[in-house]
Amino acid sequence: MEFFSETLRTIRESDPFKKGDLVEQLYTKLSRKELTFEHDAPIERIETPSYAPIVTIVRPKDVPKRKHFDTKEGQGVLLHAVAHIEYSAIDLALDSAYRFRHLPFEYYFDWIEVAHDEVRHFQMLDRLMRQVGIAYGDYPVHTALFEAGQKSGHDLVERMAVVPRYLEANGLDANPKIIQKLQSYPITPMITSIIEALEIILKEEVSHVFKGDKWFKYGCEQKGLDPSIYFEIIEKYYPGLEKKRLQLNVEARRAAGFACDELKRMGAKKCE
Repeated sequence: MEFFSETLRTIRESDPFKKGDLVEQLYTKLSRKELTFEHDAPIERIETPSYAPIVTIVRPKDVPKRKHFDTKEGQGVLLHAVAHIEYSAIDLALDSAYRFRHLPFEYYFDWIEVAHDEVRHFQMLDRLMRQVGIAYGDYPVHTALFEAGQKSGHDLVERMAVVPRYLEANGLDANPKIIQKLQSYPITPMITSIIEALEIILKEEVSHVFKGDKWFKYGCEQKGLDPSIYFEIIEKYYPGLEKKRLQLNVEARRAAGFACDELKRMGAKKCE
């Protein structure tokens, strides 16, 4: 079996459970070094997200608002939104493995390992969705993560800056706020289960951002770029962002590879 063709086949699979099985096979075969690598094979552009056949796609402002976490409806909307992020993250990790060639074996293993984690996260959320009476596809979704992957697909440094170091790192900031909001409601078994799932995701996403940080710095070194170019890249993709002062999860971002100088530039008041 050839790595890049199998990875592309896995990306294109729409059914999340079949996709999960393909990721498991890919991860197992890669772990055993049973795959060949045709680095010079053509790289195909992916025009539509793999989930398009099974969901309704809307603009980001038209997705259901996440609120009323003490109701089945509110819990369903929250779980579906996070599940969509995890589904999208499976494809983004696979695409990072597929799209960039002639890199160390460790690079490809890292991103298939990330995809493997994201599959597990999706399946964990799917079980909770079923407990509140919904399934993936019952609510509309947006394509912002897919679009970020498309736009950054031409350059390793930009991909690592935009996807793991910006978008996934934002999740490190957002996740504890959602947990805190859930904790403000009367605690029920379902709220406890959702909090536990989010805590698992938060812990494991740190390692995903760390991998992105590692390969961002690798790409910078290969090109003779200063890692501070991160801010220029993010400004190009998300103009005006640096003027905003984000509420940062400094501890998680430090564990994921961010330097204190970077975090202070982003608005952190304290960093050690």
